[in-house]
Amino acid sequence: MSDAARHIVTFDDSASGERLDRALATALPTLTRSRVKALIEGRRVTLADGRTIEEPSRKVKTGDCFVVDVPEPEPAVPLPQARALDILYEDSDLLVLDKPAGLVVHPAPGNPDHTLVNALLAHCGDSLSGIGGVRRPGIVHRLDKNTSGVMVVAKNDRTHQGLSRLFAAHDLTRIYQALVWGEPKQPSGTIEAAIGRHPVDRKRMTVRKTSGRPAVTEYWLEKRFGPPLHAQASLVGAKLGTGRTHQVRVHLAHIGCPVVGDPVYGRKLRNNAVPEALKAFPRQALHAARLEFRHPGTHKVMRFATELPQDFQMLVASLNGVK
Repeated sequence: MSDAARHIVTFDDSASGERLDRALATALPTLTRSRVKALIEGRRVTLADGRTIEEPSRKVKTGDCFVVDVPEPEPAVPLPQARALDILYEDSDLLVLDKPAGLVVHPAPGNPDHTLVNALLAHCGDSLSGIGGVRRPGIVHRLDKNTSGVMVVAKNDRTHQGLSRLFAAHDLTRIYQALVWGEPKQPSGTIEAAIGRHPVDRKRMTVRKTSGRPAVTEYWLEKRFGPPLHAQASLVGAKLGTGRTHQVRVHLAHIGCPVVGDPVYGRKLRNNAVPEALKAFPRQALHAARLEFRHPGTHKVMRFATELPQDFQMLVASLNGVK
C-alpha cells in the first residue's frame, strides 16, 4: 500500500455492532487502530454518501460503506522555524507571549508549518515539552488563528502537567476583549449555556440544551458605539469560567451580540448604515487581554495584560466618532 491512498470498506454481518475504529483497523491491517482513530477524528472518514464521520466509537451496521482517505505522511515532529515572538516573560519552566492574529498555534491539516510551535521549537530548542504530543509540544491551551493575545507555554513536562491541572480545574483567570455587533440587553451578566458540536455542521460549536459540556462566561459592557437607543457595536469584556472550544464567540452570539468579523458565528449585514470599518474588518475582533495563574514551580502568582493589537485599536478608534 502506498503512504497515501483511498480505501472503500463495506461491512457485512460479522462486523455489525463493532466500534468503527476497531472494525476499520481489522479490515485495513496496514493501519493501526490508533491511526484509524486519528483519521476519523481528523475528518478523513466518510460514508459513501459523503457524510463525514467523527466518532471512532460509532457502531457499525451491516451494509455500511465507508471511504477512508489516508493522507501523505507528515514529518513526525514539527521543524524549527525562526520567527520573532513578543515574549512577555520567560524562565526555565515556561514562557508567556502575546500571540498576533493570523498565527496558527500548532501544525494541523492546511497549516503544516510556520506555526507558533515551529517558532517555539526554534526559540527553545530541545527543552520544549512534548507531553502535549509531538505535533503540539509545550502547548497547554490555544487561541484561534485570528484571535490575538496572551498565551502561556510549558518548557518541560513537569510544568506542562502543572499548568494542565490549572486549566482543567479552571484555577486561573482568563479575560478577553471583544467588539460585538449591537449591545447586550444587560450591561453585565453571566452566560451559563452548555456548548457542543453543531448537529449538522460539525465544524461549528453551538449552545446545546440536551447535550454538550457546561460552559460559563461572565461579561460586561466596556463601551458602546452608535445612537443612544440603537448601538451599532460594543466593546465588551468576557471572563471565562470554563474553557470550551470557541466559548466566547459562541456565548456572545447566543445573547445576540456576535463578534465583529467572525466568519463562523457572525451575522449577515442588512443595514447599509453600518460603518464601513465594521463591515470590512477581516477577522474576529477578539483579544485575550489578561492571563493570571500561579506558577507551577515557584507558586508565585503571575499576572499578564496586553493592549489590543493595532488593527483592533484602529477599528475602535474609527467608531469613537459614530453618533
